[in-house]
Amino acid sequence: MVERERDEEEAIALTGGGGQLQREGAVPGTAEGERDCEERGGGDEGEEEKDRGDVEEWSEIRLAIAELSPAQLIKHGGGGGDGKPALGAPSTLPFLALSHLLLRVLDKIGPTMAVLRLDVQRNIERLQGLYLSDPAKYSTLTEIVEKEVKEGTARKVDSCARAVLWLARSMDFTIALLQSLEEDTDQQSLAQLVEAAYEVSLKPWHGWISSAACKIALKLIPEKKIFTSLLLGMGQDCSALKDEIEKLALLLQPLLEDIHSMMAKFRLDRLKST
Repeated sequence: MVERERDEEEAIALTGGGGQLQREGAVPGTAEGERDCEERGGGDEGEEEKDRGDVEEWSEIRLAIAELSPAQLIKHGGGGGDGKPALGAPSTLPFLALSHLLLRVLDKIGPTMAVLRLDVQRNIERLQGLYLSDPAKYSTLTEIVEKEVKEGTARKVDSCARAVLWLARSMDFTIALLQSLEEDTDQQSLAQLVEAAYEVSLKPWHGWISSAACKIALKLIPEKKIFTSLLLGMGQDCSALKDEIEKLALLLQPLLEDIHSMMAKFRLDRLKST
């Protein structure tokens, strides 16, 4: 009972819009999110004193990296008995936290992403609602999808299985965009980078209505330098941002592969929208 209450308290923190933000020390309402690095683990006192003296400004990318750290995944039930993250059983809580961070990245692109943002928000709320009903029972995404497959509801428009699938696809889009931003040597516009990311991640699964809406939205994309400046943590330079994007991609890709493999196992990986 105590463990379940603790899980529920941690899960409710997600509704603040940042998953681990409050517990990791981020305060979303201050100066676009200044963050003090808190001590992690039980190192020696000298090392902890050093950590206290280092003030690191948070960003969505840094927070996502923290969410995907092996220690954090194990803490939230994503680890095996050998102390390593479990493969093929993605934990629900970190996934929801990452989804909230995805919303913040879409906000930085601007109102042109309103349609995609609304879709992501609805999927988060649906998945979060089921998780909060019993955090212990629905601690992994696999347990959630299995439940709906057994009930015969997994393919319904408002299913949590669909929410998991589309949130993963939205993360595919986000990481494709960030990587193209990091690798861009041709000085393409942000609209061109967004379109390229959309082509390889979301467009294959969108019907003509969704595709048409996204095509219109591409005409309203802001300048790339504005988007890049919003992604930076305060005091961070573009070189550091590129390094962190590369690190995030390396950490996020295995999670997304696990989710897509799980959906394929249940024959849900080919679901499309209108």
